Amino acid sequence: MQLKPMHIQPVIMSAIMAGLMTGFVTWLNLGIQPDFPARWGNAFIIAWPIATATSFAAIPISVKLTGKIFAALGAK
Repeated sequence: MQLKPMHIQPVIMSAIMAGLMTGFVTWLNLGIQPDFPARWGNAFIIAWPIATATSFAAIPISVKLTGKIFAALGAK
């Protein structure tokens, strides 16, 4: 299989989202503690694969919904 942007983009996007969300939620729950990077890293390692799988699963759904929204708005 040849890698294409449509294969890489969801992985990068999910890494960014998982990193920001786990960092923010870890900070909200614990504040900045000495072990913050380790706790954030643990949360990220768990969240990123889940976010990646969800991203790939959500692509066709979001494409269809976007099309329906644009059709309802009369946009092209």
